[in-house]
Amino acid sequence: MSDKVTESCIEFERLVTAQCEALIEAIHARREVLLEAIRQDKDTKIRTLKDQQASCTGKLQQTTGLIQFCIEALKETDSAAFLQVGSMLINRVANTDMTWHQEVTNAAPRVSPIIDLTLDDSSVVRAIDNLNFIQMKLPLAPIIIPEDCSAENNSVTVAWQPPSHSFVQGYVLELDDGSGGEFREVYCGKETICTVDGLHFNSMYNARVKAFNSTGEGEYSELVGLQTAEVAWFTFDSVLSGGAGSGMSFSNDNRTVSADGWEHRVALGSVGFSRGVHYWEFTIDKYTADTDPAFGIARIDVARDMMLGKDDKGFAMYIDRQRSWFQHNSIHERRVEGGISTGSTIGVLLDLERHTLHFIVNEMPQGSVAFRDLYGVFYPAVSVNRGVTLTLHTGLDAPHMDYH
Repeated sequence: MSDKVTESCIEFERLVTAQCEALIEAIHARREVLLEAIRQDKDTKIRTLKDQQASCTGKLQQTTGLIQFCIEALKETDSAAFLQVGSMLINRVANTDMTWHQEVTNAAPRVSPIIDLTLDDSSVVRAIDNLNFIQMKLPLAPIIIPEDCSAENNSVTVAWQPPSHSFVQGYVLELDDGSGGEFREVYCGKETICTVDGLHFNSMYNARVKAFNSTGEGEYSELVGLQTAEVAWFTFDSVLSGGAGSGMSFSNDNRTVSADGWEHRVALGSVGFSRGVHYWEFTIDKYTADTDPAFGIARIDVARDMMLGKDDKGFAMYIDRQRSWFQHNSIHERRVEGGISTGSTIGVLLDLERHTLHFIVNEMPQGSVAFRDLYGVFYPAVSVNRGVTLTLHTGLDAPHMDYH
């Protein structure tokens, strides 16, 4: 043990020496940068003074030339010739005298001979004075701040404060599956607040957080439970629906949609569902053309440039003034009498506990179960073209349906 202590101390001395030498090298490197800044400042000032000297020299040469010309004029023996140039010379000499005093005699140097810089080394000196060893221990458990934690729609926000008297390099936030199952990591970083989106509705999530440093991970905080919304509040998502070039117009805080052309365009909702029972409605604000909008659900990679249900990613009911059909993967079947007009209401009931999809037109079931065996993540969807304007209504309680 004595030998190991000696070896450990020798190795640690070597590491400390290397760290101090690296700091000294950093000081030397910084000194060269600072000295170079002084040299550049000196060169700039000297260059400015040389330019001012050249300007003064030019003025002096011009004035000397004028004086010599005046001396020669005074030697003129022809009185008439002298009078002709006399007044001009008087004006010229007076102007030169005035500009000389303005530009040369009263001209101060354009730069100061004093180097007007100060080296601020106080913070570095304090850092050197405070340079010391720290004993690395596992950090203590962070403290959850309940009043700053919240749940909205299908997202939760968790906030915590750093553990006291602990050196922390980061945090790991974990959530369970909303049903009391295993925890999984959802965030790793230095922030002390995190919002997690895309969770299940009507679920109680437990969250916990732990801190870590180079020594390892500390203990978990106490659990905090956060309940997501029982019913979903959402709008159309213009970005998911194709962005500015989608050919659709969104208004009323992204709750109303219409299309510009005759080709169908798919609009998606802003949330995806993977479990639970969800119900939303559309009202027909405008229905003037002989067209058939389609309502239903879709996976995130559904085709946006064709009627909903034409590919295998969409499950839809398309409907006109007299009747409707269910459509998936371009297969449409089970015609149901009863159509829509301006003011009609279309309800969509997605039951992911039974994995089924129902449609309701004007508060009456439109046929029986439209689709079964629905597994995965589905987004509310609708396809429209010119002549149709729809408004989305969410946060509604699901009606009771006959599942036979």
